Amino acid sequence: MTRPITAGIDGTEQSLDALAWAAREAVRRGLPLRVVHAWRVEEHDAVDTGDRATQERWVRESAESAVHAVRERHPDLAVTVDVLEGDAVDTLTGAAADAEMLVLGSRGHGPIVGFLVGSVGQQVIVDAARPVVLVRAGDRPSNEVSGHEIVVGQEGRPEDSAAALGFAFETAARRGATVRAVRAWTLPPVFAYSPASLQLLDEAGGLEPFERKGLAAALAPWRERYPDVHVVEHVEMGSAGQVLLSVAGTAQLMVVGRRARRTAVGARIGSVAHGVLHHADCPVAVVPPA
Repeated sequence: MTRPITAGIDGTEQSLDALAWAAREAVRRGLPLRVVHAWRVEEHDAVDTGDRATQERWVRESAESAVHAVRERHPDLAVTVDVLEGDAVDTLTGAAADAEMLVLGSRGHGPIVGFLVGSVGQQVIVDAARPVVLVRAGDRPSNEVSGHEIVVGQEGRPEDSAAALGFAFETAARRGATVRAVRAWTLPPVFAYSPASLQLLDEAGGLEPFERKGLAAALAPWRERYPDVHVVEHVEMGSAGQVLLSVAGTAQLMVVGRRARRTAVGARIGSVAHGVLHHADCPVAVVPPA
């Protein structure tokens, strides 16, 4: 089954920029584009919002207007539009399940808005079975130029970041871009050392060489699968979020794995994804584990 690239729109500027990004990515990958507009009936006594039929007509007209521009720009791209009534989280999560990726818009620096208001955004990212890409308002094709890299975070064992690395390499191969694979490390507390870990560190020649070997091992299968993709291995001491953001200036796309947890007050994404989503200027892809 061919999975489409799915864009969630809500009529805002940021969602329209996300739609444009999704359309370009669909063309690059040779995939169809699905556009989803989730909505619910609004009832306000103080403001005449119209009846249900009127509201639905407004939503459909807004969606068709957004898609018209895409069809003019990419006449050979297969585009479908679905206006779905229901809860935004459920609708978008369901749409992601059948998609190659789900693309949503977000506003400049600061809290994510549009579909991604507070806990709603976190729940979509946490629950989506496929990668979710967040695109900033103002993102333009000029940001996808030669020399701009696909930056991807790698941590832990090779299998821990396999899904994020696979997404980054495939995207880079489609764009003819370089992958910058980033592995951040910090000094472990003294009590974390054990005879076995000390032996591994000694064999590796120290902490940083040990981390470099870990990154190389994680990249090995992807280098073999994508031999034409140029790779830069970046190992640096510091927090993962800070190190990733330090190299984001020339990134076409930032790719991070999903680390999430659920609490009594709702879902929470990991600190690394949270940090880059709020501060990276480029689009950010959050990839669930394989």
